[in-house]
Amino acid sequence: MAFLTLDGVSKFYGPMGAVIDMSLAVQRGEFVSLLGPSGCGKTTTLQMLAGFVPVTRGRITLEGRDITHLPANQRGLGIVFQSYALFPHMTVAENVSFGLEMRKIAKAERAERVQRMLSLVQLDALAGRYPRELSGGQRQRVAIARALVIEPPVLLLDEPLSNLDAKLREQMQFELRRIQRRIGTTTLMVTHDQAEALSISDRVVVMEAGRVTQVDAPLRLYEHPRSEFISGFVGKTNLLPGRVRREAQGSSVELANGLRLPVEAVGHAEGDAVRLCLRPEKLHFAADPPDSRSAVDGPDGRRAADGPDGRHAPDRLPGRIVERFFLGSQWLYRVHTELGDLEVSCANDGSAPRAEGDAVQLGWAANAARLVAADGRAAAPNA
Repeated sequence: MAFLTLDGVSKFYGPMGAVIDMSLAVQRGEFVSLLGPSGCGKTTTLQMLAGFVPVTRGRITLEGRDITHLPANQRGLGIVFQSYALFPHMTVAENVSFGLEMRKIAKAERAERVQRMLSLVQLDALAGRYPRELSGGQRQRVAIARALVIEPPVLLLDEPLSNLDAKLREQMQFELRRIQRRIGTTTLMVTHDQAEALSISDRVVVMEAGRVTQVDAPLRLYEHPRSEFISGFVGKTNLLPGRVRREAQGSSVELANGLRLPVEAVGHAEGDAVRLCLRPEKLHFAADPPDSRSAVDGPDGRRAADGPDGRHAPDRLPGRIVERFFLGSQWLYRVHTELGDLEVSCANDGSAPRAEGDAVQLGWAANAARLVAADGRAAAPNA
């Protein structure tokens, strides 16, 4: 039995569904992120878990106990808000101790638990400071310590890193995961940041328009998105319109220019309108291919099928660099091709970048492409 479950949980405001039939099973000690754009229902889901927003229908259980309609102060959950919500007139130690005082924990035990928690978040030397005397990252760690010191069965995080600058935010992602692993607290985090969700979660729940669209481990979510929305929201991607073709020699996708490329088409039937998804980092310039097989070679080494005009797909896709952007660790290029404009991401190895206007040849490994339904409906993941 799962440690925490949501079974058909929904929240309606009149006829509008903020969350619709949310079902999720979370194991003890798991770190799960709710990911999606603004207005998708992820924060409402967290608020229903916390008891701040009443459930319209469905059931929430914790360790087999129904908490659907239990008041927030009786659930015993730890919560870290986006604003941290620290008491400005209290010191760091007093902020962390507050929840223990409300639970009437003995003074000696309070002091011991506060000291242990401040040591865990590396703030023991700042116990006497006030929130205004702390950096953003330090205030965030105080909020985490205050939530964890009561030893909650579940920790709820509502975009806890959104107020930090980019560098500190990245540091705190891994700090948060380190603390969670050491304590072992079951954690649910709301975020709209894809990199944040992928880097520190055991599983990611992608939400769109109040519904769950995919629940998966980060790597599988990124490599095998189940819909057009997910492929575009979780990381960068190139989406090429096409149709599935099934023949004796295997499946392929027929692209807009009449060319066909071999691709796994699990869950798609002959003639289905699809999008061919190619991540920018999976594309390469012909001079530095990561794989000896080109895009036109299937997993068994066969060449791509002929297009309707009798053409084979080219060994390389010719194009011209329209724009380039320097991102520090990588270069991002926009390349114009007969299939449309494609984004290509290349690691910055210190060598001179390619110039705008350069003619190039693009290729990709045979197993790099993924298919999703063109209308955004979930399709079986490619395997």
